Amino acid sequence: MSMPEQFEGLVVVKLGTSTLTNGTQTIDQDYIADLCKQVAQLRKEGVPVVIVTSGAAAAGRKRLGIERRPSDIPTLQACAAAGQAHLTEIYATELAQCGIACGQVLLTRRDVVDREGYLNARNTLMRLLDLGAVPVVNENDTVSVSEFAFGDNDMLGAIVAALLGASLYVILSDVEGLYTADPGKDPAAELLHEVTVIDRRIAAMAGGAGSAVGTGGMASKLRAARCMLAAGIPLVICQGRRPQVVVDVVHGGRVGTRFANADGPVHGSGRKLWIGLAEVPRGTITVDAGAACALIHEGASLLPVGVRRVVGVFAEGDVVSVEDADGLEIARGVVRYDSEDMDRVRGLKLDIVGRFLPDKEGQPAIHRDEMLVF
Repeated sequence: MSMPEQFEGLVVVKLGTSTLTNGTQTIDQDYIADLCKQVAQLRKEGVPVVIVTSGAAAAGRKRLGIERRPSDIPTLQACAAAGQAHLTEIYATELAQCGIACGQVLLTRRDVVDREGYLNARNTLMRLLDLGAVPVVNENDTVSVSEFAFGDNDMLGAIVAALLGASLYVILSDVEGLYTADPGKDPAAELLHEVTVIDRRIAAMAGGAGSAVGTGGMASKLRAARCMLAAGIPLVICQGRRPQVVVDVVHGGRVGTRFANADGPVHGSGRKLWIGLAEVPRGTITVDAGAACALIHEGASLLPVGVRRVVGVFAEGDVVSVEDADGLEIARGVVRYDSEDMDRVRGLKLDIVGRFLPDKEGQPAIHRDEMLVF
């Protein structure tokens, strides 16, 4: 068997709660030990790895004697507080067995919404890697609020991959990858090995929520995959308990479902990635077919004439979602009108906009340099 080509770059590996617990209510320390051995093997090959982990709340429920997932926020956050220390201790112990230091990094979306905070998070993670440690990242559930929550760690992992300029993002799941249908219900379902674009057909293949102990599902993984396609970072969704799975993926094995842009990175701007991934959209703008086509295929700015609907209350300079007529999010960007003015001038050409809002004459709704197109 020939040796794999040398992998160059950084790898972000994300583990969900269901993978860590194997469907139980207890963190599987043997599994984490095996993962850490894989990380150690890759580091010997010169491949730095960042781990994005779930499981704090599940670990905390076990320690606090709570059998079912709580429905109230204070109890959930208490479980996360009790479990986070235990979870980090496991990672630190198993990495130490491999001669590697562990660096815990807890983030909320508030930490990366601010541009300075986004850069500080990147600098901390990079410095940990420079010092030979493996960063273990999790959402700081003990203080996170709904407005600034990541929602699931699939997106947290995508943000970490983007801010570090990773060469690969691996999601370790409890399924093999993306199937054409639910394999548990349809015996004819087939695993998709390669995906280069997430259209409505691909999006329709995603199911609902994940397991009883987790928060994610295939839909959340596809949202993360869309972001990675926009960033030009390959993403692989695979069965997390397959032996040597991380090493095999990094070595180029045909494992799981790989999402990759055939043309490589499309959006090289770090600011665009921050706008599209880290910022919280404050509203939604729906555009017509012509505007959608211009944004996706021509790299155009969004003009008021292409806007058909405005939802939410936002200020000039806020980040908003851009959807097509069918409700599919196609972009995010910094809007140059507040929601009231945007609603007033939607559908109007720029020369007419200037008659209503002289200070906005010639201003697009969103400039292409301040927009990430998915």
